[in-house]
Amino acid sequence: MVKRREPTARQLRLATELRRLREAAGLNSRQAAALLGVAPAQMTHIESALAGVSEQRVRRLAAHYACTDEGFVDALVAMAVERSNGWWEEYRGLLPTSFLDLSELEHHARFLRHVAILYVPGLLQTEEYSRAVFSARLPELTPEELELRIRHRKARQRFTIPYEAVIHEAALRIRVGDRATSRAQLSRLLELSEADHITVRVIPFDLDGFASASSAMTYVGGPLPKLDTVVRDALHGSAFIDSEAQLNTYRTSFRKVEAVSLDPGQSRDFIRRLAKEF
Repeated sequence: MVKRREPTARQLRLATELRRLREAAGLNSRQAAALLGVAPAQMTHIESALAGVSEQRVRRLAAHYACTDEGFVDALVAMAVERSNGWWEEYRGLLPTSFLDLSELEHHARFLRHVAILYVPGLLQTEEYSRAVFSARLPELTPEELELRIRHRKARQRFTIPYEAVIHEAALRIRVGDRATSRAQLSRLLELSEADHITVRVIPFDLDGFASASSAMTYVGGPLPKLDTVVRDALHGSAFIDSEAQLNTYRTSFRKVEAVSLDPGQSRDFIRRLAKEF
């Protein structure tokens, strides 16, 4: 068995779900290892994503754990057996791992939702807006690092799944770059909001209920609701949240944010008016 040195977020999620199933069944890892006929150390490696697991073993474990949700087991099998080298792998060793993990999550997502407070969401940014955002980072990026991040972000923007962004007026008004950059970004938002798979909503300053929309997040829809993920920006990279209790909290949060935002048509009118100010 070859141990992984750096599991991906998707591999870690599979390991987490297998451990949760075992704990729900009231078994310890030594007992689970005995069910598979492997050493306890190997079971530990499987549940920490340091070792892969076959379809047969996933299904055997699910049966021993009395998991009768066939759709969930099938989804876990897909996570275990897929060996695709996605486009993001060309950036491995060049960008922080969290960038690659986010790309992988988005690649396998069924839908995406985003709440933005201070910046236009990365998937909707123009190149110049992205350049301004990355140029403001501390410590400063080298020219090579800057170009890598911009190229990676542009590659992420080639998505076709349903995407809904709720953007606070603050993010639309803050001049990340100069006036021309802001004007071009608003024009790009208007253009993208017309796409069939993209919905853009705006929360104006004067709309009641802002307290519900005070936290930025990305909600990534998995093959089943219990495999959804919330991504939050953290001091050193991104935090991936997947516990059922927390997912329910963020689902409720997004519904509240959506409820206090303008509808898509009103949002486009709002962005047009704002663009004229630039």
